[in-house]
Amino acid sequence: MLIAAVTNTVSPNMSPIATWLGATDPENFFFVFPILYLIVNALSIIVFNLGFARKLPILKTIVVYVVMFIGNIVITFLALTLPIIESLFVAGLVLGVYKLQLRKHKQEEATPEE
Repeated sequence: MLIAAVTNTVSPNMSPIATWLGATDPENFFFVFPILYLIVNALSIIVFNLGFARKLPILKTIVVYVVMFIGNIVITFLALTLPIIESLFVAGLVLGVYKLQLRKHKQEEATPEE
């Protein structure tokens, strides 16, 4: 009895954004990676500014962003298979709503009640 071994090429599970951009095809990697990198950087900057940023001197701000851009290379590799972009988007929404509510609350406290 002869058993034929069938080799199945299993593609890794990609995140929805990576799949939508076509990352499941290895030939598209050099097209998809820079786009994912730009999206991760944009969302990281938004989340950083909404949640963690303080007024810093210009040189320290440049250092923070350079380190963020370098670290986001690793995050982008993870974003191919993990929902990093989706998580950053949700974090940006939550922090944005929080900032709006905080601003509204401070304006209500600043206006004198009659």
